[in-house]
Amino acid sequence: MNLFPALEDSALTSMNLLNEVAERHPAAISFAAGRPTEEHFSYADIGRYLDAYRTYLMQDKGYTDAQVNRELMQYGRTAGVINDLVARNLLVDEGITASPSSIVVTVGCQEAMFLVLRALRASSSDVVLAVSPTYVGLTGAARLVDMPVLPVRSGPAGVDLEDFVAQVRRARAAGLRPRALYLVPEFANPSGVSLSLETRQRLLALAESEDVLLLEDNPYGLFQRGFATRPPTLKALDTSARVIYLGSFAKTAVPGARVGYVVADQQAGSGVLALELAKLKSMLTVNTSPIAQAVVGGKLLEHGCSLVSANVREATIYRRNMSLLLNGLASRFPSLSWTVPSGGFFVVVSVDFRADDSMLAYSAEHFGVLWTPMHHFYGGNGGYGQLRLSCSAVTADQIPEGLDRLAGLVSELRRAA
Repeated sequence: MNLFPALEDSALTSMNLLNEVAERHPAAISFAAGRPTEEHFSYADIGRYLDAYRTYLMQDKGYTDAQVNRELMQYGRTAGVINDLVARNLLVDEGITASPSSIVVTVGCQEAMFLVLRALRASSSDVVLAVSPTYVGLTGAARLVDMPVLPVRSGPAGVDLEDFVAQVRRARAAGLRPRALYLVPEFANPSGVSLSLETRQRLLALAESEDVLLLEDNPYGLFQRGFATRPPTLKALDTSARVIYLGSFAKTAVPGARVGYVVADQQAGSGVLALELAKLKSMLTVNTSPIAQAVVGGKLLEHGCSLVSANVREATIYRRNMSLLLNGLASRFPSLSWTVPSGGFFVVVSVDFRADDSMLAYSAEHFGVLWTPMHHFYGGNGGYGQLRLSCSAVTADQIPEGLDRLAGLVSELRRAA
């Protein structure tokens, strides 16, 4: 039968591909998954977070038992029920002042991306730009709303500002309307590159002069390797509502809750953009599970609404794992090159073989090690000489063993060349 053409797009198949390969090779060590560490998962936490949120509703908001039951077990407000806590977290951790009414709590950050792109895709001329290589979730969401994605070069600064302006003007000359630029300013997926403060300020100025929104995705910002002061987010620097901020609690709270959010304080219609996004959400997922929101809300409350405080143990693990990964690469692959990120989960390795899906399957079957082919992040138009390694979900013992297995693959391919 005839189906939506985008279902054949590689952006919609890449995530399933990695899951399928992992399922077929359960004994393989996986550097492919970008999910958070499981070292401190505890079932007991869920009940404690729910209790903390219930106490908050009763003591701080004056809810009765019946109102608490309704809040947790009934259909909830489409825009979310923990918006005030999300706003407090943004202020505490990021210095972002956001009204709860400008926040929509979503089913993961993926829904937030879809809602924003669906709202911005007002006509067939509307396009979105994305710093390339680009997170496949953004590319996939754009495919679902029939919105072309125009790549902007990354480079050492995290975004090539000259190319950004050139792509915007080239698109307009072709009769297109560039609506926004998507990027991850902090430890980007997949490149691991971060934007300097100067680059952030220049990008905001260019977005203003070129009349383009910025879609700032910030899942990894808390996980820097050192202890220097984190640079401000684009949203914290934004003085003209130029930035739509995409957030997620998957890496910093409870990934299984599938709770994300979007801060959309731009004027739209008779109110702010968040109100329009809530209309779209009401026809897509109706609302985000209040129980899932309560679990996240309870964790926020337990830590004074600071995810920096809530993730001290996890940040320590990621720093340790990143050091083990980088040191392990240096001792095993003197002739290869790789990125050296200042934080986050990902390292990109340049290799001397074709790192495609077939090679991933071969690596899993014969060497028991998984990684992510970088071509998925280029929309199939490059990246075949690179692979991405993630250090977030592996243990300290698995990293050296996994790198030994990868070294075995590289050695075999070189002998066969």
